[in-house]
Amino acid sequence: MSANIQPKVIWVAALGGFVTLLSPALIDHLQQWESGKARVLVVYADKLAGGIPTVCNGLTRHVTSTPIVVGEHWTDEKCVVEEANALERVQRAVLPCFKRLPPPSVLDMASSHAWNLGASATCGSGAMAAWARGEWERGCQRISRGDDGTLVWSFTSRIDPKTGKKVFTFVQGLANRRADETQKCGADL
Repeated sequence: MSANIQPKVIWVAALGGFVTLLSPALIDHLQQWESGKARVLVVYADKLAGGIPTVCNGLTRHVTSTPIVVGEHWTDEKCVVEEANALERVQRAVLPCFKRLPPPSVLDMASSHAWNLGASATCGSGAMAAWARGEWERGCQRISRGDDGTLVWSFTSRIDPKTGKKVFTFVQGLANRRADETQKCGADL
């Protein structure tokens, strides 16, 4: 996948430095966690995401305005274009949340977190609060665990129709992804 999507180096004036969007490390990481060895080219209803139509490497209506219809067949070329555009939008949404120029591995894993959970969740997270203070390692740890060691960002939620209350369900695969993000986040520290 990384051979198809080209990285972009941009100047971020507010942070006083350059960052790389669409890095090969991020692209490879997303493929690992979103689809495995190859992009998914037939749109499916993602059970973990409440049946939301998903294709390629995790493309959903939350990251692209292109219609995604269950059962529709996509080409690898269409996935490359849509993923690159969507991922750049996600990264550009996360960048203003940083108060300091992030190390490349931190930006990559913050971007993975935002791809999976939304830029607003990442920007409002305890990880981003730590990064804003320059506490890079603590922020990376907070991708997967709270300061007390409890797992975070490893649950799906739904509204219980009987009680009307939000119910959280632990998902081991999400915990594994968060742990991998934490480990990779610290690579450049």
